[in-house]
Amino acid sequence: MKRDRTSFLGNWLHSNARKPLVIRGARQVGKTWLIRDLADSQARQLIELNFEKRPDLESLFSSNDPKEIVINIAAATRNKIEPTKAILFLDEIQAAPHLLEKLRWFAEDMPELPVIAAGSLLDLTLAKHEFSMPVGRIGYLYLEPLSFEEFLSALGEPELRTYLQNYDWSLTIPTAIHTKSMMLLKEYLVIGGMPAAVLSWSTEKDPDAINQIHFDLLTTYRDDFAKYSGRLSIDRLKDIMNSIPRQLGKKFVFKDANSEVSSTPLKQALELLSESRVCSPVVATKANGLPLGAEVDTKFSKVIMLDCGLSCASLGLSLHQLTSVSEISLINSGGMAEQLVGQILRTVLPAYISPSLYYWQRGKKGAEAEIDYVIQHEDQIIPIEVKAGTTGTLRSLHQFMKEKKKSIAVRVNSDIPRLGPVQVKDSFGTSIEYTLLSLPFYLLGQLHRLIKSAENRTQTTVGN
Repeated sequence: MKRDRTSFLGNWLHSNARKPLVIRGARQVGKTWLIRDLADSQARQLIELNFEKRPDLESLFSSNDPKEIVINIAAATRNKIEPTKAILFLDEIQAAPHLLEKLRWFAEDMPELPVIAAGSLLDLTLAKHEFSMPVGRIGYLYLEPLSFEEFLSALGEPELRTYLQNYDWSLTIPTAIHTKSMMLLKEYLVIGGMPAAVLSWSTEKDPDAINQIHFDLLTTYRDDFAKYSGRLSIDRLKDIMNSIPRQLGKKFVFKDANSEVSSTPLKQALELLSESRVCSPVVATKANGLPLGAEVDTKFSKVIMLDCGLSCASLGLSLHQLTSVSEISLINSGGMAEQLVGQILRTVLPAYISPSLYYWQRGKKGAEAEIDYVIQHEDQIIPIEVKAGTTGTLRSLHQFMKEKKKSIAVRVNSDIPRLGPVQVKDSFGTSIEYTLLSLPFYLLGQLHRLIKSAENRTQTTVGN
């Protein structure tokens, strides 16, 4: 299965300004495969060192001289290494984290050798590191599970993917294409984007096999909890991991994870799972300006899982059950729809940006309001509401647009795409006007392009 990040890696490999690259992502999202595929496609010799399997390999890096290090590696691995024709891959580097310091010397003294480091629990290591990171001398790539569009490619639907990538507001999506896209979207909701599950589904189409893969992955994550021993009770980590799918779409309440323990160890458990990228917080922001993270209120957070397929498995939801439900936003009281949207939003950012998710809420008594997601689009703040079909009130969205004086908003639903003006009045008779982009779930991967297209279309209309 080809990944979209492959093009980023190819550009990195051939860049004159290339620096050592650190790949960050959860376990089993395809980091190692991505590097092996890069070496194969570029006809490069891959020198792969796995520090979890071979802790002794760390001793090869005792020097700060890259030439000496390469000589050590060549002798230990019985490989003749030509830096301009090779890729040095430091896998599971969290087992030897201080080696990240060494990357600066490769950047400065041996830039001709491409160096990539990756690790399943690397983010956890970086959050607690006590060594000096080579700031400015390394780059990052953030890898998520497969996006819906990557899922289409893996399932042999490149023509449909191309159609979605070329869709514009001037087009009307035929009912047959809309129906097919929604059917595949529901498959993605249950199968998810973990490479092992997608590969199995693309070749076997066996729901039982997918279920086993998901539970094996969940067990793998739970087994990783043993690596946190000494820092936190494994039971608290299990409490949080089991509770996240049940609390999707709602403010995360620690008492709902375990009412018999204090919130402190549960908060620590959530932080650890977030650092290991098993889950992602969706943090409340005032959304008054950019960056969105400048005005967060960490007391109010929602949480989504790494992958919608893993969420469905945790909730006991099967493909048969979901195909019998006509509206995605009705599943799990709308929680799975927010999981799906949040997961896709994490894939639409450039590879070098760490994905973060935010939402907006106003807690004023008698005038509560909440927007499911707010994102940055260029220099703008865009609210995103996840709604059912073409129905459902947009009261919170109207309130947000009035308070923040914004001109463009997005609604995600299961209907065909629509673009048009909203003109309403609030309870005080004040007019609220803005442009609403209604997007089906399957077009979320084109979100930023379609926002830009809508802006241009609106400006053209105004100009005429």
